[in-house]
Amino acid sequence: MFAKLHRKSLATCLALLFAGVGTAAWAADVRPNVDMGLAASNQPVHVTLILKLRHEAALEDYIRQTITPGSAHYRQFLGTAEFASQYGASDADIARVQAFLRQQGLSSTVLASHLAIETSATPAQLGAMFQAPIHEYVSARSGRRFHRPATAPRMPAALAGSVIFVSGLSNERQFLSHRINLPQLPATAQRTFTLKALAKTPGGNPTATGIPGDYTVGDVANFYNINPLYQHGINGKGSTVAIVTLSNFYPSDAQTYWSDIGLATKPNRITQVHVDGGGVFDGGSGETALDVEQSGGIAPWANIVVYDAPNAGNGFTDAFAQAVSDNKADSISTSWGAPEIFNFAALNVNGASDTDTTDVGDLRAFHQIFLEAAVQGQSVFAASGDSGAYDTVRGLGTGTGPGEFSAPLTVDSPASDPFITAAGGTTVPFTFGIQGDPTTSITQESVWGWDYLQVYLDAYAPIPGGWRAQLFSVGGGGGVSVYWNEPFYQWFTRGIRRSERKQALVYNDPSAGPTTLLALPANFRGRNVPDIALNADPETGYVLYSTTDGGLGSAGGTSFVAPQLNGISALLTQSTGHRVGFWNPQVYLLQNIFGYGPWSAFNSVNAGDNWFYYGAPNYTPGAGIGTLNVANLNLFLGGR
Repeated sequence: MFAKLHRKSLATCLALLFAGVGTAAWAADVRPNVDMGLAASNQPVHVTLILKLRHEAALEDYIRQTITPGSAHYRQFLGTAEFASQYGASDADIARVQAFLRQQGLSSTVLASHLAIETSATPAQLGAMFQAPIHEYVSARSGRRFHRPATAPRMPAALAGSVIFVSGLSNERQFLSHRINLPQLPATAQRTFTLKALAKTPGGNPTATGIPGDYTVGDVANFYNINPLYQHGINGKGSTVAIVTLSNFYPSDAQTYWSDIGLATKPNRITQVHVDGGGVFDGGSGETALDVEQSGGIAPWANIVVYDAPNAGNGFTDAFAQAVSDNKADSISTSWGAPEIFNFAALNVNGASDTDTTDVGDLRAFHQIFLEAAVQGQSVFAASGDSGAYDTVRGLGTGTGPGEFSAPLTVDSPASDPFITAAGGTTVPFTFGIQGDPTTSITQESVWGWDYLQVYLDAYAPIPGGWRAQLFSVGGGGGVSVYWNEPFYQWFTRGIRRSERKQALVYNDPSAGPTTLLALPANFRGRNVPDIALNADPETGYVLYSTTDGGLGSAGGTSFVAPQLNGISALLTQSTGHRVGFWNPQVYLLQNIFGYGPWSAFNSVNAGDNWFYYGAPNYTPGAGIGTLNVANLNLFLGGR
């Protein structure tokens, strides 16, 4: 399934990559993490052993049948127990793994899906089991303490045939929320807003404002023709959406948002599930709040289950695995991710091996979880990122000076997985300018990329060195995976691209000079992202309410699009009377057959760019197959 990559062996460089995703400033001050020695043995570590699926090819075939009219298993989605018995790990494999853990003095819990076994052990026990001592480190960048194996761990022979990945041996890596604030512009260009004072748009959805940057879910309904569903009584009643997130939040924030925009919602609809102890209240709490506000605002009568987990170690995969195994939600979204290629830093120097437990485990673990979701009829959405076509920039920055990283064309994970719907970003039409200077306009919905701001600001508000350093490469995430092959539903789609030549992640070592950490394959026929896009530019962004962010705010990013699609899917579930299932094969087929036009379910995005991929009257890695006409999509899917 994946491309062979060229790697240069440099342990310190791999450690830099695997250290997690930080701010762009980190790239200018790279220092080694401080090894504090063996991790304290009185601090148990929670780990998850991801079990190998059975009959994966047959499972993919069954998934295709569930969303193909006329097939033997059309809409015959499986329950969790059925999935476990047919495709989850065998009873013999589970017994083998549990017996091994008992021999180590460990108890364990098997996930209902038979996709994972959870256990807790001391660092000393884990170090002995995987022949790699677990050390504690202190990040030289942030001061954060974490643990990870000091050497490459090795899979015990007793587990090698049953376990594909052990998640949690390291809690170093963290994920980013894909929320972006407005850029720091001259004071004369700044926006002020008060939610209760916002003007209402004449006609259309009554909760809309019509004000770029202060849009609500009502404006989303106006943009993408959702209102006809509301007029027919479709409001998400009877459906359930799930949010997978890595920060805790205050459920009252969502209710404040809905109440203040005048939206009637189902009472007592939010349930929280704290996975692995749950997430904390931090800078990501606003992300969780907006995810609930957007999905629950689009589908105001749907139930909402929030799965929050710590942003470290196995939290992300555990939260997703729990949401899918519980099988309560008809649709699921997440707005967190990290560059796909960050997984490759975990590969050993000679490539993947049967004994290396870090063999791109996150990618494989997520993939198995998404396969289960698809066969259970759960629609899953992930934000494609906010670094345009250069997904590493938010974490590593870009440049050629000492201590800086290059910016190869890359995509975000888990959005790059072929069994998830990747949510991209656009800019809807608006006029902007600096007080006293000429204004300019985006005249048609465009691929989101802030190079249009760079052009304007360089002309009317120049700064030393220009605006590129501050604005590159903010925009809707999109491009070509260099791990996942092009999926079947993209085979006949006009506009699908292959990976570009001469792409590599290079670190300009202050003492040794440029060092290639990862040379990416050229002309790789990989999975293209995103699949569908909606408005995400903070300049045409949305109001949100988050106590941890000081209350009322305004933001954008593809983190808004993923939960919006989640809410739309809940409406379609109610309208059609059944789960929609895996979106991608269905929407690509509709677009390939019916194209674009007034009766199509899709609008092409013909303008703009995400710093590399341009808008086009077909698929583009800037905006996927385009934006939605939800009312038309509902009719194509057989909704009322």
